[in-house]
Amino acid sequence: MVVPRDSAVGEQSPDGGRKAAKGAKQVAAVKGAAKSESHTALVRRARRINRELAEIYPYAHPELDFENPFQLVVATVLSAQTTDLRVNQTTPALFAKYPTPEDLATADPEQVEEILRPTGFFRAKTKSVIGLSKALVEDFGGEVPGRLEDLVKLPGVGRKTAFVVLGNAFGRPGITVDTHFQRLVRRWKWTEATEPDKIEAAVGALFPKSDWTMLSHHVIFHGRRICHARKPACGACPIAPLCPAYGEGETDPEKAKKLLKYEKGGYPGQRLNPPQAYLDAGGKPAPPLGSA
Repeated sequence: MVVPRDSAVGEQSPDGGRKAAKGAKQVAAVKGAAKSESHTALVRRARRINRELAEIYPYAHPELDFENPFQLVVATVLSAQTTDLRVNQTTPALFAKYPTPEDLATADPEQVEEILRPTGFFRAKTKSVIGLSKALVEDFGGEVPGRLEDLVKLPGVGRKTAFVVLGNAFGRPGITVDTHFQRLVRRWKWTEATEPDKIEAAVGALFPKSDWTMLSHHVIFHGRRICHARKPACGACPIAPLCPAYGEGETDPEKAKKLLKYEKGGYPGQRLNPPQAYLDAGGKPAPPLGSA
């Protein structure tokens, strides 16, 4: 686990008591300051959190397996109401049988439903991926468009999905406001907004546009690995001194370590074919569907 130099969380040293007390004071100061901080102070704190997360997760990446924009847009649509892991375990069979928009556009819905069944809501998802494939063929020459206004016209594609595709398939900056992102930016008091488009606007105003895509990866990685919805691992969190919500989860360092997920806890990640940087950092690829 990477711990910032000024963080006392989880220190196990002879003077650990003094350092822990210092860390507690730092956290208390952040909690108090966040209530009345200026916009400039908020920007500084938000950007510092992002810098710390970039050091913790230098290998952050989209956790859906894909080889081209078509695979990414389909996988992202399928990820609704399920995990990226389950999508990654399901799409190899889908793309082996239907590798192009033309193939999926003319597919038998019942056969697609059977493949997509493990992802949940498989009938609605089948309708969406066949519909978006038909739209790609009929309106875009079988190519995934690289503009937001075109992507959101595709069946099953909203702003969140569109920004995933733009940022990761086309290299165009975008903020992905998924459930993890919404939870963390509110815990950090970056915004009090609850609607995705308002969260997107509020957080986007705190960072240069060039940071948006990687910011999304950093925040989502942290939400999946440490800052969980029900049991945040506060005692194992490297950015605790910057977090106004410290204490909402387990603060005991040893107990908090047991809550860590994926590579932070020594477990496999969500991708069957993760980037090499993730493997080099100790991450393990996920098992395929049906494996022991």
